[in-house]
Amino acid sequence: TLNHLVKERYPRFQDALADMDDALTLTFLFSALPAERGIPAKVAQKAKSLAAAWGAYCATTCSITNAFVSVKGVYMEASVQTIPVRWVIPHSFRQHLPRDVDYRVMMTFFEFYETLLGFVLFKLYSDIGVRYPFPVKDFSGEIVGSASAILGANLRVLDSAFDSSKGSISKVVRKSLAQDSETSKHDNSKDAEEKSRKAKDIMKSIDSTLMKLSEENDEGDDDEDVDVAGPLKVALDEMAKEHNRAVVPGSKAELNDDALKRKGLFQGLTFFLSREVPRGYLELVCLAHGGRVGWEGENSPVTAQDSTITHHIVDRPSLPASYESLPKSREFVQPQWILDCANFMFLLPISRYTIGSPLPPHLSPWVDDEEEGYKPAYAEEIEKLKNGEKVESQIMEVGNVKATDEADQGEETTNPSGEAYASVSEDEAEEEEEEASDSKVALKAKKKREREEKEAHELAKTMMSRKAAHLYGKMQHGLSQKKEKVDELHRRRQDIDGKEKDNSGKSVLKQKVERLKKERKDLEDSYEKTSGNMKKSKKRRSS
Repeated sequence: TLNHLVKERYPRFQDALADMDDALTLTFLFSALPAERGIPAKVAQKAKSLAAAWGAYCATTCSITNAFVSVKGVYMEASVQTIPVRWVIPHSFRQHLPRDVDYRVMMTFFEFYETLLGFVLFKLYSDIGVRYPFPVKDFSGEIVGSASAILGANLRVLDSAFDSSKGSISKVVRKSLAQDSETSKHDNSKDAEEKSRKAKDIMKSIDSTLMKLSEENDEGDDDEDVDVAGPLKVALDEMAKEHNRAVVPGSKAELNDDALKRKGLFQGLTFFLSREVPRGYLELVCLAHGGRVGWEGENSPVTAQDSTITHHIVDRPSLPASYESLPKSREFVQPQWILDCANFMFLLPISRYTIGSPLPPHLSPWVDDEEEGYKPAYAEEIEKLKNGEKVESQIMEVGNVKATDEADQGEETTNPSGEAYASVSEDEAEEEEEEASDSKVALKAKKKREREEKEAHELAKTMMSRKAAHLYGKMQHGLSQKKEKVDELHRRRQDIDGKEKDNSGKSVLKQKVERLKKERKDLEDSYEKTSGNMKKSKKRRSS
């Protein structure tokens, strides 16, 4: 067997988790391949069950941290016991098997990864108090009232979701709540005693508060107010916190602070996925962040007419006419909104993700902007939103420019001759000339300073040894290449911003300049009415 090889190669469990990337990628690949070209059906079925078990664990423990959709597939990352694990999920299309690939070599690797995943999943599920493999013989039977039944149902639905469009891993959320009272009967004695002790302490605090309230009512003293809200709120918050921290009802395992924060991102939100939306990875992301998921099809916990749906995920250019009969309390958004919210851990405004609107760039969560030296415009916008700053989008700016253009046209009609602005234009021309002369002086000083620094730099290079100079040249070559790449990104960004035009044919930069000039002119006019003057004093230079 391969058991001894796995134990020799991975003496510690952390080493096995750190080497799970290739194992999961190959397992999810075999789960999407058809039983052709020498691939037995039992191998594909085993890969589906292993992928489903891994997805069930990640969804239940809120381990999914990042997700990114690319041409190759969907890149997923999970934080398992503080160790990042990344793998690729193939797109839900029919896979065409090329003839120049030796699938026997791939199945040899899969045999080793199958044994490795068996060890890892056994340890992970044992840590949260669940038996693995699950005590579910087939897809129709389950042990009711046990903690394993919850993850067993999760596994069963996940397994069918990889194979067809039926089923969903969101059943674990409903079953965990419905079976919470039943699972307490199957706890061991120590866990039961600890839970009962905590429950008694909470109930004592509530009883003491109610006793104080009854005593005050008996005395009939209406002058003094009894602080009931404080102790009750603390007790209820403690109960909710204990309930949210529990990974599986009936086990001692609890979510850490990061997982609890992820669980609260979509807390209280209900998502409904249209039939054209791929459900596999979207359900994992939604459930790992505390959301509730429904879909069009059988076994859905939520119907399309449900009024509790907050977000309807649609991947179409426009809404069909049949959607007009749906309740108006929901928002129709595109699937990218879920992934961007999960990556940035922030509920983004849905105005950029409405149906039919051009989507913002789907930024990779694994790119370090500070190290690269360039930060995309959308990342800067999201950072401002997270900091509570006001963000002026391009749509708002175009609207403001249109309004200012209309105001300019109205003023031109009232003042066709333009005599009122003749003096203002002359003053602005003189100010521009003065600013241009000042900028020339500053530019000359800057060039002189750069020339002196370059001479000092060349002198220092001559003092280096040949080996040090060679190494320094390689370092500078790498830095120059990186700088050229960043400059090219900035140039492309400026070109894109400059080429965007509104209905009047004016570019964004031109619109912004006109808007700023209009705001300054309005401010000067309002200041002159108060017998003031904002114009700079004219400076005469001696020739």
